[in-house]
Amino acid sequence: MTAHQLILKQRAELLAVLCGGGSAEPLDCVLDLLLACEVLVWEDYLSIGVVEKPLLSNVRQLLDVVYDKGEDACSLLLAAMNQVLPEEQKAGLCFGKECAVLGKNRPDTATLTLLADRPVLVRKLRDNIDGALNALLTTGCFTIKDCDAVQLPVYTPSQQVRRLLDQVRFKGETAAKTLLQYLEQTETTRPNPEDKENHLSANCLLYQKKLRSSVAAQSHSLSTYGGTGRFSLDDIYTDGLLEVMDGSGETLTLGLEDVVGPLGTLNEDADTVLVSGEAGSGKSTLLQRLHLLWAREALLTNTFLLFPFSCRKLNSEHRELSLKELLFLHCCWPDRGQDEVFQFILDHPNLALFTFDGLDEFKQGFTDEERHCCPTKQVPIPILLFNLLQGTLMKGVMKVATSRPQAVGPSLKHYLRKEVLLKGFSPGGIDCYVKKHHSDPAMAKRVIESLQANTVLLSLCHIPVFCWIVTKCHQELLGGQDVIPQTITDVYLLVLQHFFQRKSPQPQGVLGKAWLEEHLDTVLKLGQLALEGLEASCYVFSGYELQRNGLTEQDVSLGFLIYCNDLSVTDCKHYEFLHITLQCFFAALYVVLNRNSDRSTVSRLFQPQYRQLSGLSQRCLGHCIDSSVEEVESHVTETPNLQITAQFVSGLLSQRHHNLLLECCPIAVRERKVKQVVKSLSKGMQRHFKSIPRPVEGEKKSMHAMPSFVWLIKCIYEMQDNSIAQDTMAKLDVEHLKLTYCNIGPVECTALGYVLKYLRNPVGLQLDNNSVGDVGAEQLLPCLHICHSLYLRNNNISDEGIRKLLEKGMKCESFQKIALFNNNLTDACTQHFALLLKSKQNFLSLRLGNNNITSQGAEQLAEGLSYNQSLQFLGLWGNKIGDRGAEALAAALKNSTTLIWLSLVDNGVGSAGACALAKLISQSKTMEQLWLNKNCISREGVECLIEALKMNSSVKEVWLRGNNLSPEEEEELSKQESRLTF
Repeated sequence: MTAHQLILKQRAELLAVLCGGGSAEPLDCVLDLLLACEVLVWEDYLSIGVVEKPLLSNVRQLLDVVYDKGEDACSLLLAAMNQVLPEEQKAGLCFGKECAVLGKNRPDTATLTLLADRPVLVRKLRDNIDGALNALLTTGCFTIKDCDAVQLPVYTPSQQVRRLLDQVRFKGETAAKTLLQYLEQTETTRPNPEDKENHLSANCLLYQKKLRSSVAAQSHSLSTYGGTGRFSLDDIYTDGLLEVMDGSGETLTLGLEDVVGPLGTLNEDADTVLVSGEAGSGKSTLLQRLHLLWAREALLTNTFLLFPFSCRKLNSEHRELSLKELLFLHCCWPDRGQDEVFQFILDHPNLALFTFDGLDEFKQGFTDEERHCCPTKQVPIPILLFNLLQGTLMKGVMKVATSRPQAVGPSLKHYLRKEVLLKGFSPGGIDCYVKKHHSDPAMAKRVIESLQANTVLLSLCHIPVFCWIVTKCHQELLGGQDVIPQTITDVYLLVLQHFFQRKSPQPQGVLGKAWLEEHLDTVLKLGQLALEGLEASCYVFSGYELQRNGLTEQDVSLGFLIYCNDLSVTDCKHYEFLHITLQCFFAALYVVLNRNSDRSTVSRLFQPQYRQLSGLSQRCLGHCIDSSVEEVESHVTETPNLQITAQFVSGLLSQRHHNLLLECCPIAVRERKVKQVVKSLSKGMQRHFKSIPRPVEGEKKSMHAMPSFVWLIKCIYEMQDNSIAQDTMAKLDVEHLKLTYCNIGPVECTALGYVLKYLRNPVGLQLDNNSVGDVGAEQLLPCLHICHSLYLRNNNISDEGIRKLLEKGMKCESFQKIALFNNNLTDACTQHFALLLKSKQNFLSLRLGNNNITSQGAEQLAEGLSYNQSLQFLGLWGNKIGDRGAEALAAALKNSTTLIWLSLVDNGVGSAGACALAKLISQSKTMEQLWLNKNCISREGVECLIEALKMNSSVKEVWLRGNNLSPEEEEELSKQESRLTF
C-alpha cells in the first residue's frame, strides 16, 4: 500500500494519536522534522501551527497539506510520526516502508540552518534558553519585549524554544548567526565524554563498566508487587506526571531527563534534588528507570559514575562507615585500584551522581547539627547521609532523593536545589499502564471500560500502586463484586481476597463468604509484624522475627511478604511487605481484629506525634534499632505511615464491612473501636476549627486548612457514614475554605466532595495549585451546591472536566464564582460558559486567564454575556482573543449594568480592539477597572480610550503597560488622562 493510501485509510487514527493527549507537542515535533527535510515550506508551517485554532483543526490541515504534496511527502510524514510517537500509540498503525527523515544539502545561510537543524536545536536549547536569550539581548538582536514574548508562562519549555527560533528567523541573518555561535560555544565548553575517557585510567574505566553492569542488572526488571513474577521495566514502565515550581511561582511540567537538569532550579548553590510524592506514586520506579537509562548510556551522559542507595538498606547498617566504604560496600566493589578510583571521585565530584530512595523511611529525621566533611573518617550512617545531602561532604556531587512530602522538614528544604513533585498517572497514563499490564487487548479494554464506568475507582488509579491493585485484581473487579469498591480500604480488601483466593485449595480458587475468618490467624500474625515495624520505623524483617511472630513458610508463600535479596546483609534471610501501604493495611487489620489490644491503641493512632516506641517493639525489633539511639531518646513514629494506617482503621470499621468482620471481632469490641475513631476524628477537627482566626473587619471568615485536615477528611470518607460527616461539618463555620498547595488529587477530591456537601452554609472553596484534573473536578460535584465560589487555578483541568462541572453548576443556586487560571482550556469550553451565563442571572465572577482561548472562544462567550445581567468580574488574561475577540466582548457587554472589572491583559489586542472597548467605557455606568497590559495597542487606540474616559467619571483605572508606545508617547498621553497607567 502506498504512503498516499496509508494516510487516507488511517486518517482518523492519525488524527487521534496526534491529538490524543491534548498536547500540541507531538504535532510540533512532526512539523520540526518536516520543515527540516523541506516537505513543508515556511508558509505551510504558519498555516498549520496556528495557536488560535483547535489542535484537531491544525492536524487536519497538516494531513491535507502533505496529502496534496504527493507520495514522497506522505512517506516522509509517516516516517516523522513513526519517529515522534511513543510505542504504545503506534500500536495498530502502519507507517509503510522504512524512510529516514533526513534533510537535503547543508544550507548556506544561518537562517536556513535554523530550519534544517530545527529538531536538534529544539532539543539543545530546552535547557539553555535563558543563556540564548541573554546572548541575543547582549548583542542587540533582541529587546526585553522580545524575550518576554518568548518566555510567556503559557508556553512549555519546548514551545518557548520554537517561539525563540521563529523570532530569530524573522530578525534575520545576524540574529541567527548569534544564536548558532552561542550553541557552538556551549557545546565546546560542555565536557565531552570521549575526551574524558582519554584521560581516565584503566582502573576507572573498568570500575565504570562494572558499576554500569551492576546497576543495569538491578534495574532491568520490576518485581511484581506480589513477588510471583517479574516484568521487564521497559515493558511496564509508564511515565508519571512530574512538575516543578519555578522562582516566579509558575508550575512547569518536566520529563525524566529534566529531574537533574537546570529546569526549575531555585538554589544554584545546592546539589540535592528532591523527588516527592505520596505513598505509591511511583518514586522508586522512577529512580529505577533513571538508573537503567544511565546504565545503557541513554540518559545522564555527562554522569560518569552513578551510586544508588536504598534508605531501607541503610537503616540496617549499624557500623560506622567512611564515604569510601559506603560507596564500595553498598554499591559496587572495585576489583582493583580502589584508592585510585576513590581519588577520581574526590577529584571529579561533578561527574558523580548519588541517589537515595525512600528518605522518608530513614529512621532518624534530618538534622544539620553535626558537621562532617572528611571522606575517609568513619561516622554513623545518619551523619554521613545528612552531610552528603547538605553538601558539607562531597560538595559538587549531584544527589537525587525520594520522599513523601510530609516527611521533609524546613531544615532539609534549605539545602534543596529544587523539589520535583511526582503526581502519579494522568488519565492517559492509566490507560497506557493497563494496556502494558495485559497482553490481551480485549481484557485491557474491559478493565479500562470498567474504570471509566466507576469514577471513584478511576480517581484512585491516578496513584500507580492502586492502579496495579485494580489491574492485578481485574477478575474480581469484572466478576461482579457484591460491593463496588469506593474507598482505599475496599481496594485493599480486594487485593487481600485476591491473594488468598490464588492459594485457595477450593476448585477454581473460590472463597467462601467467611474467607477473612478462615485466614484470621495468618492475618493477625502478619498484622502484628506490620504494626510493630511501623512503630519502630522498620520495614525489613529477618527470618528470626517472622519465626518469633509465628509466621510459617506457608504464610510467606501467600505473597504479602517478599524476599529481599539485596537487603540480606548476613546469612539470615530478610523480608519486606510488598509495598509500604500493604504493611499499613495489615497493621490496621491487627488494630481492628486483635481482641486483646490496649484500649488506647486506636486513639493513639490518631495522635502519631505523641506515640513512642512500645515495649513490644523494643523486644521484637531490636536488630532494627541502634541501641545508642534508644538510650538517648524515645523513638517518635513516622507520621505519614500511621496516618495511612488510621485511614485503613477508619475504613475497616465502616458499616460496609460489618458482615465481613462479624465472626472475626466481637460486636462489643468493634463498637468500642468505632466510638474511639469517631471521637478521635471529632477531636482532630475541633483542633482545626479552634485555630480559625477571627476575621478582619470587612473580610470573610476564612480557614487555611493544613494537610492533616485533608487526612481527617479522608478518614471520615473511609468510614462511609453520612451522620459522622454531617456532625463534623455542622461545627465548621467559615465563609472561605483554603486548601492551596495541599497535594489535592482525584482521591482527595472524592473525600472532599463526600464530606463538604454537609456544610450548613455556602463557602468559597479554594483549591489552587493542586492536581485536581478532570477526574477530580468530577469528584467535587457532590459538594458544588454548597460552594458559592470555586477556585481551581493551575490544576490541569481540560474542557471535558469543565463541561461536567458547569452542567452541575447551572443547577446550583449558590454557585456564583469560578477561577480557572492556568489550566488546559480551549475554545471548546466557552460554549458551556455561555450557557452558564445565560441560565444563571446571579453569577458574579468568571476568571479564565492563561488558557488557550482565541477570538472564536471569545465570540462564543460574548453570546452568553449578552444575555447576562449579573456578572461583575471577567478575567481573560494571557489568552489570544485578539481584536476580533475584544470587539465581540465589548459589544456583548455594552448593556451590562453590573460589570466592574475587565482584564484582557496579554491577548494580542490592537488599536481596533481598544477602540471597541472605548465604546464600552463610554456607555458603562458601573465599570471601574480595565486591564490592557502587554497588548499591541498604539497611540490611536489609546486616544480612543481617552475620549471615552472624558464621558465616564466612574472608571478609576485603565492599565496599559507594555503596549506599542514609546516612552515619550506614554508620558504625553498620561498627562492628558491621569487614570491611564503605563
